Amino acid sequence: MVNNPQMEDLQKLTADNFTKDTGIKVNFTVLPENDVRAKISQEFSSQAGQYDIASLSNYEIPFYSANGWLAPLDNTVAKNPDFNQADILPAYTASLTGKDGKLYGEPFYGESSLLMYRKDIFDAKGLTMPANPTWDQVADLAAKVDGAAPGMKGICLRGQPGWGQLFAPLTTVVNTFGGTWFDKDWNAKVNAPEFTAATQFYVDLVRNHGEAGAAQAGFTECLNNMTQSKTAMWYDASSAGGSLEAASSPVKGKIGYVQAPVKETKSSGWLWTWSWGVQAASKKQDAAGKFIAWASSQKYEELVASKLGWAKVPSGKRTSTYANAEFQKAAPFFEAEKTAIQNTDPKNPGVQPRPAIGVQFVGIPEFADLGTTVSQGISSAIAGQGSVADALAKGQDAAQKVGDKYKSK
Repeated sequence: MVNNPQMEDLQKLTADNFTKDTGIKVNFTVLPENDVRAKISQEFSSQAGQYDIASLSNYEIPFYSANGWLAPLDNTVAKNPDFNQADILPAYTASLTGKDGKLYGEPFYGESSLLMYRKDIFDAKGLTMPANPTWDQVADLAAKVDGAAPGMKGICLRGQPGWGQLFAPLTTVVNTFGGTWFDKDWNAKVNAPEFTAATQFYVDLVRNHGEAGAAQAGFTECLNNMTQSKTAMWYDASSAGGSLEAASSPVKGKIGYVQAPVKETKSSGWLWTWSWGVQAASKKQDAAGKFIAWASSQKYEELVASKLGWAKVPSGKRTSTYANAEFQKAAPFFEAEKTAIQNTDPKNPGVQPRPAIGVQFVGIPEFADLGTTVSQGISSAIAGQGSVADALAKGQDAAQKVGDKYKSK
């Protein structure tokens, strides 16, 4: 599984709770996002059977299931009366259901994307953050809060190569600037004016007012920067709120949360869930189902709350969590996150029709390689070692090769 904070909490709580109650021992392999994706892809495509469960998303699960790499969870998890499948937010159940109508994933936590900012810094500077900011407003604010405290930069934005790193936030910027990876007929639009303008804006913003070492900064690095007061704003996953508001966080209570910045669209937040999928070749599917039913349960959220506090529960997936008064009190991001998830439309995230589903990704298997390849050039531009125009020209050629495959289908 990916080494995000929620997963690390799960690893620490499993032996004394799940294993103690069931006798089922769980062995974890925990890796950074880019590394874990490569390992999971290799493992599940070969059906080696070494791993029973993996953390998969609403990007992978549709085509992993279509390829026969996953075991359905309808009988092992969804019908478990203690699990309460009806409590899972409908958007996630739909996105984790295969074309055959079977359920192939259960969310561990869900998220959209939000703009997070230091309320105390903004107050001290006499600045107001709009509830629905535009990217132009964000750039202006980033300039004004840059240097507001010793060693503090205006904003943190991912620059680390990877379709799920740099291009997660950047594709939402492309969408709201009026761009798209492909038009409805699979014509690549990577070097189109709108895509270019969005990318140049993003690169300029992070180069002018972003974090040190931005070209290698991903989610984890930006979380550390925000927690350590090295940045005044951060646009990223709403799930970061759990770490920022944790009892041990130095910035607990100092962060404001507003909707993802926009330009041409009404909203631009992404829709994502780190979920559990069971390998079809697994010989321990019953035990795997019991683990998933526990790890994604309301009972597990209550366990996390009792041990670590309500702010740290893996939220964003259950209706009951958002209705919980204790969670609402501990998680000041809950209203913004809930609004963002509800306002996300994976089928229509931009200004034009799309040939595939997805907000911060294009829902085709080839996008992992395509997005990562193009991201390398953009990351170089952030590092001052290349131009956006050159990166997107190369990206256009790579994207059109992918588009041509789908044109012929």
